[in-house]
Amino acid sequence: MLCLLHVGRARPPRLSSSWWSGAFLRSSSRLAQQSDAPSPSLSLSVQVPAKQGSRSASIASLLHGGPVDGVGEAPCQASDLASSPGALGGPEIVTVNGWIRSNRNMKKYSFLHISDGTTTQPLQAVIPKEQVEEDIKALTTGACIQITGEWRFSLGSKQHQQVKELHYQSLKILGTSDPETYPLQKKYHTPEYLRSMPHLRCRLPTQAALLQLRSWIASKITNFFVEKEFVQVHPPIITSSDCEGAGEVFSLSTSSDERANGKAPVSPPSSALTSSQKEQDHFFRAPKYLTVSSQLHLECFAHAVPKVWTLAPTFRAEKSDTNRHLSEFYMLEAEIAFTEILEDVMSVVEDLTRYIVSGLLEARVGKEMATIHANRSAEEVATRWNCLLPAKRWTRMTYTAAVEHLSRAAKVGEAKFVFPPIWGHALQAEHEKFLAGKFGNSDGVSGGAVFVTDYPRALKPFYMLPSATEAVIPTGLKVDALDTRTVACFDLLLPHVGELVGGSLREHRYEHIVKAMREFGLVPLAAPGKELEEDLGGMKWYADLRKWGSATHGGFGMGFDRLLAYLAGVRDIREVVGFPRWRGRCDC
Repeated sequence: MLCLLHVGRARPPRLSSSWWSGAFLRSSSRLAQQSDAPSPSLSLSVQVPAKQGSRSASIASLLHGGPVDGVGEAPCQASDLASSPGALGGPEIVTVNGWIRSNRNMKKYSFLHISDGTTTQPLQAVIPKEQVEEDIKALTTGACIQITGEWRFSLGSKQHQQVKELHYQSLKILGTSDPETYPLQKKYHTPEYLRSMPHLRCRLPTQAALLQLRSWIASKITNFFVEKEFVQVHPPIITSSDCEGAGEVFSLSTSSDERANGKAPVSPPSSALTSSQKEQDHFFRAPKYLTVSSQLHLECFAHAVPKVWTLAPTFRAEKSDTNRHLSEFYMLEAEIAFTEILEDVMSVVEDLTRYIVSGLLEARVGKEMATIHANRSAEEVATRWNCLLPAKRWTRMTYTAAVEHLSRAAKVGEAKFVFPPIWGHALQAEHEKFLAGKFGNSDGVSGGAVFVTDYPRALKPFYMLPSATEAVIPTGLKVDALDTRTVACFDLLLPHVGELVGGSLREHRYEHIVKAMREFGLVPLAAPGKELEEDLGGMKWYADLRKWGSATHGGFGMGFDRLLAYLAGVRDIREVVGFPRWRGRCDC
C-alpha cells in the first residue's frame, strides 16, 4: 500500500459530503476555527482504496450501539459480528472526531484513547508508528483530531474495555495541544483547581458525563409534562419585583450608569428630582431586577392555560458560601390552576421525581454516572436512587410534627443539633437531613423523601394561602412566635441535600393578597378605610390577577442543580454547573 505523508501550513482539504452528516464533526470544526491560539494545520493522510459504507459516528454509537437514553445497552461483543454493519463486505469504515485522552506508544504501534463526550468510555485507535513516525509527537493529550479507519475486532488477547477498535487509515489534527502547558494532565486535580478553569474543566470525563446527565434529565422532565398535558412557557428574567420578598436580588444598571473610572456617578438627592427625571434615570423608568423565581409570572400563564411549567435561570444575591448555594442556578417551576388541595401539587412533584429516577436506572447515562466518580461507590449512588422509589407514597408530616420529632430526638440523645428545634424558627439543614434520614419511607433503604407541610406564616412568602386547619402545638414544645397561623405549603426534604422543592397553594382572593402585601412590607400601608384604594406600585399587576376571573391554584419550584447533584452523588453543587457563580467568583 502506498503511503503519502504531508505536513505543512496548507489550507484544510475540502471535506466530502459525508462529513457534513455528522453534527458532532461540525462542532469540532468550529472549535478548531475558533481556537484562540492558531497553530499549523497538520494533515496526515494515507491513500487507500475507496470503501463502501463509510460514515461519521460518535464514540457512544460505536461502543454502545445506541443513544444516551438507550435501555439495556452493552459494549459490542464478538457475537455481534454477523449483524454488525459491514460484516458481509468486510470491516466498516468510520470517521470519528474527538480529543486525545492518552497516547500509549509501543514499539510498532501507538494506541490512542479518544473521547468525544458522548460516553465516559474512550475509544481505542491503533496507529502504525511507521506511517506517522515523524509526527507522532503531535498526538498529545488534549489534541483535537479527526480519524478514519476500519472498525473491527481487536487482534490482541487483552481486550479490557472494548472488543472492537479503530484501525488507522487517515488522520487529521484539527487542533494541537502543547503537552508542557496543557492544564489537564493525566493526574488528580483538586475541585478548587478545576473551578479556576471552567472553560476547560468540562472536557474531563466526569464533567462531560454530568453534562450528559443534565441534558437527559431535562428531556425526561419535558416528556413527563407533555404526557401530563402541561404547557411549557418562557417567563422573563428581568422583573419589577422580588418574588420572595427577601430583598436578596441583583439590581440592573447599564454601563452608562458608571463613569469611565469605574465609580458610580454622582446623582442629586432623590427628593430633588421630579417624577420625569426619576424615570429618565433608569433604563426601564424604574428599578428592575434579575428574577429570583418565575412563580408570579407562571401564575399569569396559569390563568390562560391551566397547567404550565418552565426550566429557567434564577438569581439570588445570597452571601452564603456553602456547597448547596449558588448565585445563579436553574429552577424547575410549575403552576396548576383549579386545584384546592395541597396533595394535588405534592403528587405532581412525587410522580415527576419517580419518573426521572426510574428511567435513570435503565438508561446508559445512569449506569455511567453510577461508576464515574472515584470518591464514592456505585452502591452509594444506587441507594440515593432507590430510596426515592419505595412501594408506598412518600412520607407526609406537618411542620409541627417535624419540630416535635426533632425535639424528642434531641431530648433522648438520638441527635445533637447546633440549632435547637423551636416552633416558629426555620428548619436548618441539619434538621432537614435528620428528618429525611429517619422518616423517609424507603423500603429498608437508609433515608428517603419527606414532605413537610403547613409551616408558620411568618416563615414563608406573602402569596401563600392559609392552611385549612389551625396548628395544634403540643404542650412542652418550645415556641417562639407571636403568630401561630400556618399556610398551605410544603418543602420536600431529601437525604444529603435537605430541601429540594418548595411549593404551596396561592392566595387567590384580591382583598387577602393586598392585605398580605402590606403586612409583609411590599407596598405602603393604607389609611384606615382606604385599604384597597392605595397605589400598589410594581405589584399592582400581580394583584390584578385576583380581580378578574381568579382561579384557585398552586405550584412548586424545584432546584434543578440540587436534583442533579443528588442523583449524581456529588456533594458540592458547584461541580454540576458548567460555569458556577457564587459570591466572589464569576469566572469566564
